[in-house]
Amino acid sequence: VNLLANIASILVIVEFVIGNFANVFIALVNCIDLINRQRISSADGILSALAVSRIGLLWVISINWYFTVLNPDIYRKQTEIIIRIAWAVTNHFSAWLATSLSIFYLLKIANFSNFIFLHLKKRERSVILVIMLGTLMLLFSHLVIASILETMQMNENIGNVTQNTKLKDITNFLNMTAFTLLNSMPFFISLICVLLLIYSLCKHLRRMRLHGKGSQDPSTKIHVKALQTVISFLLLLAVYFVSLTISGWSSKKPVTLLCQAAGLLYPSSHSFVLIWGNRKLKETFVSVLWQARWC
Repeated sequence: VNLLANIASILVIVEFVIGNFANVFIALVNCIDLINRQRISSADGILSALAVSRIGLLWVISINWYFTVLNPDIYRKQTEIIIRIAWAVTNHFSAWLATSLSIFYLLKIANFSNFIFLHLKKRERSVILVIMLGTLMLLFSHLVIASILETMQMNENIGNVTQNTKLKDITNFLNMTAFTLLNSMPFFISLICVLLLIYSLCKHLRRMRLHGKGSQDPSTKIHVKALQTVISFLLLLAVYFVSLTISGWSSKKPVTLLCQAAGLLYPSSHSFVLIWGNRKLKETFVSVLWQARWC
């Protein structure tokens, strides 16, 4: 177990470093661009907020790893409560800002003649703002549920051992159920966005074939880039949720260690996909690497 803990800790440190580098890079490039141009696009605004939320999520997960795995002797109940609240907030914004980016790509890129879709397409900024404000209610609900379950767990010392065990099982079940329900929503919304983008791309390719044109036009390339970004988010989010769910249910320490280390792939690696899918970020990133190479 000690060897596995050391290996998992090395993975966590590597993911923490590269994840922070990618997210700080995104936030910094967009911040400099905002200062120079005195304005920021909707996509850059969402990307910047997403990068900041993921920096917070990476720090929270890493601090929790330090206390639970590397130094459990100094882990206190008050620290656990603070970490859980911080995780709930950063995880919420990380998931929903990425989902908002998926919705933004759908509204900006997809071509549908539906009246409702066209109405939403003209007001994409308002749509994203309303979604993010609306999800604050979900965050509030999550925090309320978590506080109720925390109170139940703190009262475990009342009663006999059998009652305490049953209460712990019930609170754990309710906690995991709430986590699954609240976090499955952004996943399914992003999945719908992927399916609609694929449908829009198929329609576009069919139309291009009817007019005897090739499939390498700008619209096709934009569709494909958006799909790569959203599908990678879905896959990594699925890995993240599955790893956290297994970690929450499993009582075996090796399984928990591996799952927690795997969960960090989501906030660290997806940011590189976002950089590669954004022309401005990609060009700046390549330029930085090229300059670093000759230093």
